[in-house]
Amino acid sequence: MADELEKERWTRRGFLGASSAALAAGMMTANNAAAQIQDSAQKTQGDPRRSEPVQKNPALDAQNADSVNPPPTDAGGVPTFKYPFSIAHKRVHEGGWSREVTVRELAVSKSLAGVNMRLTAGGVRELHWHTAAEWAYMLYGTTRITCIDADGKSFVGDTKEGDLWYFPPGIPHSIQGLAPDGGEFLLVFDDGNFSEYETVLLSDWMAHTPRDVVSKNFVVPQAAVEKMPHKELFIFQAEIPGPLAEDQRRAAGALGPSPIDFAFRTMQMPPTKRTKGGEVRVIDSNTFKISQNIAAAVVTVKPGGLRELHWHPNADEWQFYISGKARMTVFATGGRARTMDFEAGDVGYVLKTLPHYIENTGNTDLKFLEMFKSSYYQDLSLSEWLSHTPPELVAAHLNLDKTTLDMLPRTKAVILPE
Repeated sequence: MADELEKERWTRRGFLGASSAALAAGMMTANNAAAQIQDSAQKTQGDPRRSEPVQKNPALDAQNADSVNPPPTDAGGVPTFKYPFSIAHKRVHEGGWSREVTVRELAVSKSLAGVNMRLTAGGVRELHWHTAAEWAYMLYGTTRITCIDADGKSFVGDTKEGDLWYFPPGIPHSIQGLAPDGGEFLLVFDDGNFSEYETVLLSDWMAHTPRDVVSKNFVVPQAAVEKMPHKELFIFQAEIPGPLAEDQRRAAGALGPSPIDFAFRTMQMPPTKRTKGGEVRVIDSNTFKISQNIAAAVVTVKPGGLRELHWHPNADEWQFYISGKARMTVFATGGRARTMDFEAGDVGYVLKTLPHYIENTGNTDLKFLEMFKSSYYQDLSLSEWLSHTPPELVAAHLNLDKTTLDMLPRTKAVILPE
């Protein structure tokens, strides 16, 4: 009995010591991100195999240290799983701008595509609809969104930073920037081939419908519709809308407002999981009923923290990095692995079932979105798997002693340290 108590005390000391050491090591990594890049360059200069005598793009190399000098654990050819919005083509209009990352920019991204859009105060993303579902996350400012549901009932609502909205395929809607400085947001579509160039726009529809047909449809003189636009508006400048309540009243009409809330206030829900290393908020059809095609998680990882080794059995993962710096290694079949670096504005992508992690390599909080073409969120962690497998079997695979096995987390941490 005394031996068992001593062993338990030793194991706890070992666990605490290991946890403290891991946390300290992680913090050191985060606080010395710039030093890592410099050290990486020095190693390149001292190793003829890795040297690059011909001048490259130093700014780009500094942002992608793990591509310039990949860790020795990387192996084989893994297709690139990163694309920065910064180098995507930007469509600039009087009322704002937009740019997209689809399967054309990021070949691996077959299930989801994204659009980054900015609207000025009063700027309008014109009335339109898509053949794909639209999920959105507010990055900055405020906007007013409108739509009608399948019964023709109206929805009008205002959104601010951190809020979401979701419009199913074929549901007509609009977005307008509010005072004082409009808004910026991310749109995600459940089709990797989606393009904002392939949208049903009100102005474009009317421009390609004979004016006499339009006048018959609206029951107005043809002369009254001759001044309608002859090409798409897409994004345009308009007056800042009036009070929300008035817009809601006028849009409701005789049918009344829609019973469906197409918006979701993310920060009003408690974190799904919170640890010392950060927090995660999961939004899927369980919490946001209308979002039947896209599930998401808003993840925050503190400096030195780690989004643990895990995988997603049910869907590919499309990522958008909101702030901070990170690195991710994706392990693929056939013993292949690749590490890439990410920062604000980058898109990442991980194929369904492939193991990966995301590590905060900066000195500020890392915040990013995990997106899935699914009605529900699902992940499995390495620690969860091993802790629910007979320990002798795990030891035989990994050559770990009992003390080490006893130290492994017994539950899914999600973000480390716990």
